Amino acid sequence: MTLRLTTEEWAAELGRHLRDLRLRRNIDQRNLAQQAAVALNVVKNMERGKGGTLTSLVKLLRALGREDWLHTLAPPVSISPLQMLKAKPARQRASRAKGLPRV
Repeated sequence: MTLRLTTEEWAAELGRHLRDLRLRRNIDQRNLAQQAAVALNVVKNMERGKGGTLTSLVKLLRALGREDWLHTLAPPVSISPLQMLKAKPARQRASRAKGLPRV
């Protein structure tokens, strides 16, 4: 069973993860804000799940050394082996229009 969270619940969950990571790194909110070049209120709001921008999130993750989190948000798109088997091969040439004589 998949857990469906609301937008607010996801924001709060992400905020808790950011806070836990910051505390594991033994960095206070003010120093993190300085390192990330964001306002102190940005850090406080993000940790409470009360909003923020994608740019702020990227800055905070960079300052915490966790840019790798961003790759999990948007993993590269790939084709599954089953899709490859079902896919038609790429055309090698154009077909001749019907009713036209061969040249």
